[in-house]
Amino acid sequence: MILLERIGSFFTILLGLASEPLNLAILFGSVVMGILFGAMPGLTSTLGVALLTALTYGMDTSLAMICLLAIYVGGTYGGSYAAILINIPGTAAAAATAMDGYPLACKGEGGRAIGLTTTASAIGTIISMLFVVSISPLISRFALQFTSFEFFLLAFFGILISGTLTSPDLVIKGWIAGLLGLFLACIGRDLLQFYPRFTYGIPDLESGIEVVPVLIGAFGIPQIIGVIKDRFQIGKTQKLQRILPEIGTVLKNIPAIIRSALTGVGIGAVPGIGEDIAGWVSYGTAKNTSKHPETFGKGEIQGVIASETANNACVGGAMIPLLNLGIPGSPPAAMLLGALMLHGVTPGPMITFEHPNFILEVAAILLLASMAMWVAGMLLAKQVVKVLRIPTQVFMPVIAMLCVIGSYSLGLNIFNLYLMLPVGIICYFLTTMGYPIAPLVIGVILGPMADENLRRALMVSEGSFLPVFQRPVSLILFLIIVWTIASQLPWFKRKLSAIKKAVFKQSL
Repeated sequence: MILLERIGSFFTILLGLASEPLNLAILFGSVVMGILFGAMPGLTSTLGVALLTALTYGMDTSLAMICLLAIYVGGTYGGSYAAILINIPGTAAAAATAMDGYPLACKGEGGRAIGLTTTASAIGTIISMLFVVSISPLISRFALQFTSFEFFLLAFFGILISGTLTSPDLVIKGWIAGLLGLFLACIGRDLLQFYPRFTYGIPDLESGIEVVPVLIGAFGIPQIIGVIKDRFQIGKTQKLQRILPEIGTVLKNIPAIIRSALTGVGIGAVPGIGEDIAGWVSYGTAKNTSKHPETFGKGEIQGVIASETANNACVGGAMIPLLNLGIPGSPPAAMLLGALMLHGVTPGPMITFEHPNFILEVAAILLLASMAMWVAGMLLAKQVVKVLRIPTQVFMPVIAMLCVIGSYSLGLNIFNLYLMLPVGIICYFLTTMGYPIAPLVIGVILGPMADENLRRALMVSEGSFLPVFQRPVSLILFLIIVWTIASQLPWFKRKLSAIKKAVFKQSL
C-alpha cells in the first residue's frame, strides 16, 4: 500500500514538473550546457554545478534542482564526446570510455558509438532513478557500514584495477603509473595534521595538486605533441554510420547495460567515490565476463556501453547517500550539497519529515533529465561528429586553447598552467614507453581519499591493521585486492592453469 502511494506521488510530481513550459526550457538548456561542459576538456560537471549554484540563489527550490541536476546529468554524459572523437576525455568519468570509443571513431564508427553511449547513459540514469525511489534507505544503510579502512581499500582497489585494465603490455607499468598518481596526490599539507609534504617551500603546492590541470595535461598535451610530431596527421575520417542506435544492438546489450547500471548505482551509493571509478570497475567487469576479452581496447562496443552506463547510473547512486545521510557520493554531489543548504534543504535522516516529497521530486527530475539528455544528445551528436572532419591544423590549436582555458578557469590560478605543461610532457614520455596514463589520473583523484582514510584508520587503531581482518566488508575488499595482484603473477597463472587442467581431466 505504501509502495503504491509512493508510485502515485512520483507520477503526480513528474506530471506537475513536465507540464510547466519554463521547467522544460530550463531542463533542456541546462542539459545542453552540461553536455558542453562535459565535452570541453577541463569544464567538468562539478564546475558546471558550482557555477550554476550561485545563479540559482533567487530561484524556487524545484527550479534550482532542475537546473543543477540537469547540468550534472548532461556533464557526466558529455565527457564521452571528446573521449570518443579525439581521445581526450572531457571528464575523468569518461576516461574508460576512451579505451574503446576512440578506436571505434578511427574505424569510422564514431556516430554509432555516440548513439549507443547516449542510449546507454539514459538507461543507466533511469535505472539509478528507480533505486533512488525504491531502496535508497537500504543502500544507505549498507554504505553507512564503511569506515576508514574500507574507504582506503576501495580507493586503492580503484587505482589497482585501472592499472590492471589499461596496461598495453606489462601490468606492472599500469600499477607504477597508478602509484605515481598516488604520490602526486600526497603533495601539499595533509588534511589531518596540516603538515606540508613534498612542497619544497613552494606556496602554491601547499594546497595540493588540482585534478583538472593533471587531467587536461595528462590526456591533452600528449595528444597535441603526438599530432605535431606526426605532422598533423591523425588519420582520415571514414564514412560515419547513423547516429540513431539499432534496436537490435541495444536489446542484445540489455543484460550488460543492467549489470553496468547496478555497478554504477552501488559504487555511487558509497560516499566519496564518484563516477570515474564506477566507469573503470564496470569496464573491467565487462572485459572479464566477455567471451572475447582480447577485443577490448581495440574498438569493442561493450566496453563503451559498460563505462557510460555505469558513470551515468552513478549520478542517481550518488543521490542516495547525499539525500539520506547528508554525505555526497561524488564531487558534483558535494556541490549539490552546498546548493541544497543554500535553498534551505538540509539532507539527512530528517529530510523525509521536513520535506516529505523531496526525494521523489529529485527522482522525477532525474527521469526528465535522462530523457532530455537522450533527445539533446541525438540532436547534437551529428554536429559534434563533424569535429573529426575539421583539418587538424585548425583543430589541435583549438584543443590546446581549451586545455589552457580549462586549467586556468579553476580558481583563475596561473600556477595550474605551470602544473599542466610538465605533467603533460611527462605523460607523453610515459606513453611512448608503454605506461598507461589513466591510472595516473585515477591515482590523483582517489589519492587524497586513500591517504586520509588510511592515516585516520591507523590513528584510531593505534597503528594496527587487525581491524581489516575483523570487519567483513574490509576483509572482502582485501581478498579482492590480493586476488587481483596474484592473478597477474606468472607463477600463479601457471599454477591456476595446472589446477584447471587437472579438474578438467577428472571431469572427463
